[in-house]
Amino acid sequence: MKKLVSILLALALLAALSVTAFADALPAAEPDESNMFGVDLNINMATLDEYLGRDDVAYRDVRMLFDPADYAAIGGNADLASTVEGFRIVPYPYLATLSALPVAGAYDGDTLFTLTWNEDGSINTASANYEESMMILEDLFPKDKAIFLMCGGGGYAGMTKNLLIFLGWDPALLYNVGGNWSYEGDHAVELIRYSEDADGNDYFCTWLADYALIDFSRLHPLNRD
Repeated sequence: MKKLVSILLALALLAALSVTAFADALPAAEPDESNMFGVDLNINMATLDEYLGRDDVAYRDVRMLFDPADYAAIGGNADLASTVEGFRIVPYPYLATLSALPVAGAYDGDTLFTLTWNEDGSINTASANYEESMMILEDLFPKDKAIFLMCGGGGYAGMTKNLLIFLGWDPALLYNVGGNWSYEGDHAVELIRYSEDADGNDYFCTWLADYALIDFSRLHPLNRD
C-alpha cells in the first residue's frame, strides 16, 4: 500500500511539474514582418517585464556604452543612458562589420568578424578576424538558451540576430525584443545620473553596467596571407 501511495505521489508531482513548465514556456519567436528590424510580436518592450529573471534566457543589450554614431539626429541617444535589469552589455559594433546606418559617424574600428552582404542585404560571408572570435561569440551567446536581444531602436539587435543565425544559432531561440528607447517598464537600470543644476555635471555610471569587455589588443589576429 505504501509503495502504491509513493508511486501516486510521484506521478502527481511529475504532472504538476509538467503543467508548471508548460505554463512558463516562452512564446515562440515570431518576428513582426511589418517591422523593419523584425522585432518580436510577443516579447518586446511592451511585454518584456513579464519575461525577466528567467534561468532559460540569456539577456543581451547590444549597444555601445558611448556610440560615435549620431543617433540624436533621429531622436535616439548615442550614450547608453539606461538598460534593463539582467541584461549584459555586448556591443554589436565590436562583433561584426556594421551594415549601412541611417546616421553619420558609425563605428568603423576592430571587429571579431568581417562581413560581406548580398544584394538583398542578407549576409554573404562572415570571416573571423581572430583565433578567439567564435569562442567569444559562443561564450557570450549560449546556444542552449533563448537569447533576448535589445538595443536602442531595434537595428543592432536585428543585426546581431542575423549574424548568429548565419553562424549556426537556432533562429527559434533568438528574440529581437526591440529598442530600449521606448522601454517604460519597472526594471530600468539608469546609467547616467543627470544633474538638476544646469551648470552641474552629469555622471556616467558605467560601473553599474554588466559589461562584456572585448580587449582586441589581447586577441590573436588570424593571418589570411
